[in-house]
Amino acid sequence: MRIVLDRPRCEGHGLCEEAAPQLMHLDDEGELVLDKEEADGADATLAAVAARVCPVAALRVE
Repeated sequence: MRIVLDRPRCEGHGLCEEAAPQLMHLDDEGELVLDKEEADGADATLAAVAARVCPVAALRVE
């Protein structure tokens, strides 16, 4: 599965990072950085959770 970030929509709330810290992190400026853009197995499940908790729907899993 592919993790897609809509950077202009992202507001840096950090809920996605809390849900899937092994897949993404906030940088020093509060911008989300995807550490992995492809996920499978348990990582795909965590990516889906991260997408669901994003309050501005800036993440999706395809």
